[in-house]
Amino acid sequence: MADDHTHVQDFFSVRAADWDSRFPDDGPAYAAAVGALRLRPGDAVLDAGCGTGRALPHLRTAVGPGGTVLGADLTPAMLNAAARAGRGASGALLLADVAQLPLRAGTLDAVFAAGLISHLARPERDLRELARVVRPGGRLSLFHPIGRAALAARHGRDISDDDLRAEPRLVPLLARAGWDLDSYTDKDDRFLVLAVRAR
Repeated sequence: MADDHTHVQDFFSVRAADWDSRFPDDGPAYAAAVGALRLRPGDAVLDAGCGTGRALPHLRTAVGPGGTVLGADLTPAMLNAAARAGRGASGALLLADVAQLPLRAGTLDAVFAAGLISHLARPERDLRELARVVRPGGRLSLFHPIGRAALAARHGRDISDDDLRAEPRLVPLLARAGWDLDSYTDKDDRFLVLAVRAR
């Protein structure tokens, strides 16, 4: 586990300073994905693996001043970049592992996770931990601002059914972790999976 954490931290630490400038046009995609989560004023939401906090302002807008917004990430450099960008004003920034969240069971209405799933050390267990902190009927959004095929092409690879985000793999994984699939979208301009915490 420590090796998995070190790998993730090493990968993101060296990229934190210029992360936002590498993806300057993602704002509308984040806003649309947050909108699809159907948050209500006063809700409590976690941005799991929040990185530089690009979703936090959108989440704050959705839940309003009376809601709770938390951004958790394993990499201090990413949280520092979020703070420098002023995104701590939209939500509390937590240095935390999504596999062991410092939250009581059932305290959240939703979890938003952008680009997280491919970095989970133990996907089923980690998704179960996200389910633990969400109330029954609460929602999960697994998001990426481009789809699987476009992402594979960006990295010079072919799309593969072995990809954890492939629908035949992801849907049963979510079910075993306590989530019921609501919708699965994989288009060039977005990957968005919405699920509901099983009752």
